This record gives sequence, C-alpha cells and structure tokens, in this order.
Amino acid sequence: MLEVRNVSKVFEKDGKDFVALQSVNLTIKDGEFMCLVGPSGCGKTTMLKLIDGLVPKTNGTIVLDGKEVNGIPSEMSFVFQDINLLPWRSVQRNVEIGLEVRGVPKAERERRARQALAMVGMEADYRSAPYQLSGGMQQRVGVARAIAVEPKVLLMDEPFGHLDAFTREILQIEILKLWMQLKTTVIFVTHDVDEAILLSQRIALFQAKPGRLVEVVDVDLPQPRWEYDVRAHPRAIELHNYIAARLNAKEAD
Repeated sequence: MLEVRNVSKVFEKDGKDFVALQSVNLTIKDGEFMCLVGPSGCGKTTMLKLIDGLVPKTNGTIVLDGKEVNGIPSEMSFVFQDINLLPWRSVQRNVEIGLEVRGVPKAERERRARQALAMVGMEADYRSAPYQLSGGMQQRVGVARAIAVEPKVLLMDEPFGHLDAFTREILQIEILKLWMQLKTTVIFVTHDVDEAILLSQRIALFQAKPGRLVEVVDVDLPQPRWEYDVRAHPRAIELHNYIAARLNAKEAD
C-alpha cells in the first residue's frame, strides 16, 4: 500500500552534509499498524516527515497505492508530539482545521468533527477551549483532528511522549481500539520498545549515524491486546529482549 524505495535525506549542518537517512527501503501493508523504533538521531521522525511530504527527499521515491507521492498528500494525516491546538478556537473548531483546508462545506465539517470527537471520547467537550483541557485530553483532540479527514495513512510522531505513565497507557489502548475500528494504516514513531510491542503488527528498527533501517520484526502476539497483560506475555518478553539487544548491538558498531 505504501512503499519507501531507496529514500535518503541529507541536511546541511555547519557547512557540512549530515546524512539523516540513508537508502531506506520499507513496505507498509494496507491497514497495518507499524512502529518505527530506534535511538535519538536515527531518523525516525525524519522518515515520517518524508512520507508526509513535510520535508523533501534527497533521493528515492515514496509510492502510495501505486502512485508516487509528491508534496503533501491529502490521503495522509499527521499527529505531532506537540499538538499545538489553536487557543482562540474551540475544540470542535480545532478538529475542523484539516477539513477547512480541504474545502469541506461547513455543515459536513461540523458533522465529521463531532463524529471524530465522539470516537476519542471528547464529544461532551466540543465547545471547550484548549486551555481548559488536560494534556491527555488535548492529545485526544489532536487524534480527532487527524482522523476527521478520514486518511488512508495516519502518521503519529511519539504522540504520548509528554504524558504521564497512567494517561499514556489509557491512550495506547484507545488508539489500538480506534485502529481496529477504522482499519486505517498507522505508522507510529516511538523510542519505547514496550509501547511498540503493545501497539504494532511489525516494528521497523532504525540505527543512527547515519540513520538507516536495519530490520523489520514481526510482532506475533494475539489481538485484542487490551484483554491481557502484554508486557508479561512470554513472547513479548522475548521480543523486547531481542529488539533491545539488536539496537544496542547496532549502536555499539
């Protein structure tokens, strides 16, 4: 469904070329939940921004449904770590932003925004201002804003990184349930191996200096994962140990 073909990204830093990503080849299946995992500076977020067209590629191609992606594709939506809701807009009006950009009529914008808010449990707060919400509630609004445009691909850049452990666990389960309901393709960046194992069907492991893909690991754990303690599952423990060792070994090379 989505193919990353020999993609590289080089930035200029202090007058020198800095290779953020080198020759990445990756295929994401339709409806798949894939996590990108690796140490800081390995290019995970850069990879996400390249897929979404937020930064230009240096080399390579990205193909969605058989067509090369150029610019920012309307079929994709991005959830950032910093949600940055507009303080002068209500919750509902924040969710409508992507729909406005796409020229969706007002009545349809309102319907889809309210529907998206209901999906993340925020329908009662549609009139609230962002400053009235907790961090977890703001993140829910950010997810609603992304899914309101009904994307084929949902890109998420460490969306729970700033949250406390309790709120983070709640939202992890909620995003899993939402993914199973919508059947949207999700590409999720995290540095947390346990989070990746809980959420994903496959995990793409990245190495730094230069950033590159080293392996894709299948997460062969039963669904739905909120019905049991994933971290205590023997296979999850095995996967965690393997991924941690693989990344540590690559960092030591």
